[in-house]
Amino acid sequence: MEMVAVGGASTEQRSWPGQYLIVQLQGEAFGLDISSVREIIAYIVPTQIPMMPDFVVGVINLRGQVVPVIDMARRFGRPTTQIHKRSCIIILDLQDGHSRQRLGVVVDAVNEVLEFTAEQIEAAPQFGAGLRTEFIRGMGKVAGSFMILLEMGRVLSLEEMSALSAVAAEADAIGAVDSGS
Repeated sequence: MEMVAVGGASTEQRSWPGQYLIVQLQGEAFGLDISSVREIIAYIVPTQIPMMPDFVVGVINLRGQVVPVIDMARRFGRPTTQIHKRSCIIILDLQDGHSRQRLGVVVDAVNEVLEFTAEQIEAAPQFGAGLRTEFIRGMGKVAGSFMILLEMGRVLSLEEMSALSAVAAEADAIGAVDSGS
């Protein structure tokens, strides 16, 4: 009997070889699939939007486009990221079917890009990583230790990304009204 995936869940263990952008977040290194990274910009103070989840720090104007900005540490239930000279915003393009969401994530620093082979990536642990397991794509082996490779499409669920799109549209409308007065 063939196993079939239901509701987007995979029935087979998948490995995600490829290049990962290694970022620092409160003393820990995490890997983000480079294919979703559009650009890295120096930290700029986002415009705050009222009544947003605590991990949404606001929006920025990126060449005329309103981009929601997320504090990755707060998204993971950790204290707010302390901004310093190496802090930056990583602009991501996340794809889900036919829709695309552009957003920024605040991190302490960007370290490097590493290439992981399928043999260097282990399955995500079911417990003990300090993150929701659906946020973890796998564990990358680097110099005898492990690094968490993030599943950015799940770090922000589809519902949360839709809510962020609505926020960006609302902020854009507010900006148009403000600039017209």
